[in-house]
Amino acid sequence: MTSPTQPIIMRVFGRTDVGQIREHNEDNFLVADLTRRSRGLLEDDREQTIGEWGSVIGVCDGMGGAAAGEVASQLAVDIIYEKLTEGSPPRGHDELAQRLVRAVEEAGVRIFNEARADRTRRGMGTTATIASLMDGRLFVAQVGDSRAYVLRNGKLVQVSRDQSLVNQLIEAGQLTEEEAETFEHNNIILQALGTAETVQVDLTYVDLQRGDRLLLCSDGLSGMVRTDELREVLSSQRDPIDACRELTDRANRAGGHDNITVIVADFDGPSLPTSLPDGDLVYKKYALPELPLGEAHRATPPPSSVDTGAPSEEASREQRRLKVGHTMVGMQFSLPDTSVTQPSPPIEPVPDVGRYSPHDEPVSLPVDGLPPAMVGFMVILAMVAVAYAGFCLLR
Repeated sequence: MTSPTQPIIMRVFGRTDVGQIREHNEDNFLVADLTRRSRGLLEDDREQTIGEWGSVIGVCDGMGGAAAGEVASQLAVDIIYEKLTEGSPPRGHDELAQRLVRAVEEAGVRIFNEARADRTRRGMGTTATIASLMDGRLFVAQVGDSRAYVLRNGKLVQVSRDQSLVNQLIEAGQLTEEEAETFEHNNIILQALGTAETVQVDLTYVDLQRGDRLLLCSDGLSGMVRTDELREVLSSQRDPIDACRELTDRANRAGGHDNITVIVADFDGPSLPTSLPDGDLVYKKYALPELPLGEAHRATPPPSSVDTGAPSEEASREQRRLKVGHTMVGMQFSLPDTSVTQPSPPIEPVPDVGRYSPHDEPVSLPVDGLPPAMVGFMVILAMVAVAYAGFCLLR
């Protein structure tokens, strides 16, 4: 735990913008000091001393049409905050990581139940990229394609991994980075909170050094502004408020095709190292230890009993509904994790979790050992699923 005499200071700001095309803003974000039970962007919340409970920041990009996406993303940030402030302070990194994953999972269950209980919200969902820290270790829990980057010594590194089709095709060697920019189906993502009863939370971590800057954003930013430009803004705008404003302005100038949400956080304090080894800042999975059976039962209460019957055909059509710029596929692909640079046991894929998102990211295709013709056939299947979803929407 961080000693009161050697604090870690986080200076943070967040901003969300509807963009130039959308009528509603379906994004939401979370900034909270868990020790003080203070949530928001008041003056005291913009500079936090990390206490025994830690702090949490996150971005959620909702979808589902009408106001349903807005509801899903708001539920996500509320539930995650609620779960992280329950009980007693975490006793170490493992417990904080477990709580973070379970908070995201609980949000997914409750959004799913809410959608099944209210016909007007069928098919709603949201991405979630949530960062929490205690001491100098930052955890990032992700579902969907909102992103987390860290700027260190002028180098910007994405420390999250998009759960999207195009990213996985890149990792499988089926697309180049240049081809991905114009790929017709680069809006397909694999999962979201609320679109299935269970989700696969991607948990990664970063050991921070003094002067690190964290960027969390929805794809309304990352899909419109290139990485070099993100780095230039984050390097030149020293105040998080100015950085957030400039990033949203640039996304709007580039077209503002989606809602834009950004959080910028700076880390300082005598307990953080002044430098870490070269190569330490990479995408790193965190091996989450198993909880004892009794602990696991207490940590994850059973979902509320809301409409447990099978969804109707109308409900199935609603779950395939398209939000402009997002596509949901009713199938799952599974691709080996080729981006992990250190060994860690992968989380088992969740069956039947498809999902959508506006402009980028990775997929899971079983391509190892398959001939190119078979891989191409699988990509065509995904395209057919998208076309069918559009057909259902227009009926």
